[in-house]
Order: sequence, then C-alpha cells, then structure tokens
Amino acid sequence: MAAPEASTKLVRCGEHSCLKISGYRDNPAATISINGHEVPVNGGHGWRVRLPVEIVREWSIPYARTIEVTLHDPETQRETSAEADLPIGLLGHVTNLASLVVNIR
Repeated sequence: MAAPEASTKLVRCGEHSCLKISGYRDNPAATISINGHEVPVNGGHGWRVRLPVEIVREWSIPYARTIEVTLHDPETQRETSAEADLPIGLLGHVTNLASLVVNIR
C-alpha cells in the first residue's frame, strides 16, 4: 500500500518551526495519521504535511526519537504503520555547552 518509510525535516513556517513529514502512498485517497491523529496532507501519491513543533510535542511522548505514521486505505480497509525518525534532539531539552572538545586521531 505504501513505501514503509516517511521522512521528516525541521522547517520554518512563518514565525514558528514546523516538522515537515513526507512519504508515498499507492492510493491517493489513503488517509494519513501521525501518532494516531489524522492529518490533512498535500499531494497525491507523494504526500507531505507540515505540523507545528508544539503539536508534535503534544502528540509524542517526552524525548521521543520517532513518530508513528499510519496510512489507512478506504478501499481495502488496510492500515500500514511505520516509524519515522525525528531530527536529532527535536523533542529533548536544549543543553548549553560552554565548550566542545574534538580530538582527531
């Protein structure tokens, strides 16, 4: 029904940051859910959606490293789910570093 993976990318949307999620679906009528929440998407077979980071935080567990992307095909009543990796540190706390030491061997 769909390629098993979706991709994510942190993007700007106005004054805020958004998570751009994109993927592929065999049936353009298939609905997309992110962490159990159905979302309206743009595109046909190749789809994409932008969600504010605040929404992604609300829908995810603390320190999550992935989100669950589910496709539901209304014609076959099949659901396909896959995990999509989040950008590193997106849902973690920010740590300010006084310095960073890199050793090359």
